[in-house]
Amino acid sequence: MNNNTNTNTSYNPDDELDFRELFQVIWQGKWIVVAIVTFFSITAIIYSLSLPNIYQSKALLSPVAGQGGSSGGMQGIGGLAGIAGISLPQSGGNAVEAIDKLGTLSFFTNNILPNIFLPDLMALDSWDASTQAVTYDENYNQETQTWVQIPSAQESFMKFKAYLSVNKKKKTGFVTISVKHQSPVVAQAWTELIVTELNEFFRVKDKAEATAAMEYLNAQMTQTSFAQIKQVIAQLLQQKIQQLTLIEVRDFYVFDYIDPPAVMEFKSEPARSIICIISALLGALLGVFVVLIRHFSMKKKPNNSIT
Repeated sequence: MNNNTNTNTSYNPDDELDFRELFQVIWQGKWIVVAIVTFFSITAIIYSLSLPNIYQSKALLSPVAGQGGSSGGMQGIGGLAGIAGISLPQSGGNAVEAIDKLGTLSFFTNNILPNIFLPDLMALDSWDASTQAVTYDENYNQETQTWVQIPSAQESFMKFKAYLSVNKKKKTGFVTISVKHQSPVVAQAWTELIVTELNEFFRVKDKAEATAAMEYLNAQMTQTSFAQIKQVIAQLLQQKIQQLTLIEVRDFYVFDYIDPPAVMEFKSEPARSIICIISALLGALLGVFVVLIRHFSMKKKPNNSIT
C-alpha cells in the first residue's frame, strides 16, 4: 500500500517550471506578442482620440459663520424666552444643509434648470476650442432652436449630477464645488451659478422666516401686559432686525469664495497617455498568454495521438 503511495507522489522532472523554457517560448512567439500589442495600442490611440476634452472648473468655498447673525445673541436670552413661552430657533449655519440641498431634485428644478441653457447639458455634441463654437446632436435643432424631444427635469438632473462634484474637508470645513464640461466656459458659469443660487436660496428662506418671526413677535407684544415678557420680546425683535440687516447686506450668505471658479485652459480628462499605456500592457499580457497556451497545446498533441 505504501509502495503505491510513493509511486503516485514521486518526483516528475517534467512537472518542474522551467523559466528558461518559458522565456524561450515567449521569445519564439515574440511576433505574436508584438502583433497583439500593436493592435491594442492602435485601438487605444483611436479610442482616446475620439474622446472629447473635458474641463473642470472648481470653486473653493468657506462657510460663512453664523448665517443670519442671530444665534450668538439669542443664546444669552434663551432662558428668558423659555420662561415667556417663546421658542427660539436652534443655532448653526446653513452650510451643512446647503451641501445636502445641492443634491436634491427640487433645488435643481427650481434654481439651476431655469438658469442654464438646457442643450449645453442634454444635447451637446462637441466644442471647438479655437472658435469656442458649440455644436449639438440631432435631438436639438440649432437653427430653429427647437427640441425633437424635450428632456424631462429628472433626466436633466441625473445628467447634471454626473458633471457635479462636491467635497468637504473635515479638518478645515472648506467646501470644493466643481463642474466638468466639454466647454470650460460652461463649466465655470455653472460652478458660479451653483454658489450664487445656494446663497440666494438660503437668503430668501431665512429672510422669510425672520420676517414671519417679527410679525409674530409684534403681535405678541400688543397682546401681553407683563413687562418682563415685553422686555424679552423687545430683545428678540432687536435680534431679528440685526438678522434681517445681515441678510440684506451680505453678498455671500452661506458660502464665501476662497478661490473662485475659473475658465480653465487645460483639460482635466481624458488621460490619453494612460489609456494607451494600460492598453499596451493588457495587449502584452494577452500576447504572452496566447503564446504559452499555443505552445503547451501543441506540445501535448503528440502524446494525445498515441493509442
